[in-house]
Amino acid sequence: MKKPAKGSSRKSNTAPLKEVFEELLETYKLKDRYNEQKLIADWGTIMGTTVAKRTEKLFIKKKVLYVQLSSGPVKKELMMNKSKVVKIIADQFGEGTIQDIVFL
Repeated sequence: MKKPAKGSSRKSNTAPLKEVFEELLETYKLKDRYNEQKLIADWGTIMGTTVAKRTEKLFIKKKVLYVQLSSGPVKKELMMNKSKVVKIIADQFGEGTIQDIVFL
């Protein structure tokens, strides 16, 4: 990459792309929606392949995560560990991303 010429009009107040992107999300009030979509996209890595393979449908409505599963035993296990799942999601995506989980 070329360095700008000494007399160029490049500003000295540059910021990392990550910070600028987060500021943009905050400005347009899109951070919550972005985190929700990122949660849905990352569901398989967060919960592991066993749960991901048995997840049929996944959506968020009014801060509630709805998870439709094809396996009864996996559903029961997740229902018993619901608070752990909520905590994992809150740690990765922020406290206000979801408030509850419903397993269907």
